[in-house]
Amino acid sequence: MRNSAQERYGVMRAHVKGVTLIELMTVVVVLAILASIAVPSYRNYLIRANRSDAKSALLALQAAQEKFYIQNSKYTDKVTDAPPTGLGLPGTTTHGYYRLDVQLGANGQSYTARAIPVAGGGQQDDTQCGTFSITDTGQQKVTGSLGDIACWK
Repeated sequence: MRNSAQERYGVMRAHVKGVTLIELMTVVVVLAILASIAVPSYRNYLIRANRSDAKSALLALQAAQEKFYIQNSKYTDKVTDAPPTGLGLPGTTTHGYYRLDVQLGANGQSYTARAIPVAGGGQQDDTQCGTFSITDTGQQKVTGSLGDIACWK
């Protein structure tokens, strides 16, 4: 009887297919390790890629300011107002990651345009570049730790 019980157990064992709990937990641990590496790397990639939104918007604003200056002999801080009193540009960048702001110098003869990260847009976490700015003389700056040249390239 012992022999037939062992045979039945062997036959039953041969038909049972699946994974053990240890195998399943091993797969879960490996996936968790991969995710803990991949998610922050992807987030940093997105932050770097979204910086181009600020740079392109500021360069477009700079071109609009020069056109405005030719027509009016002064710059304007009215980004969203329609011409002839403003630039007629949206108040945010194309994808909405930054808000555009212009500060005028004395008598409207100079300006500093800024692209400020919007809360909830994801770019507020960008401590390396932060807020982008450009002046009427073309001076490009950032508020972050990475530096002007590295962020604007």
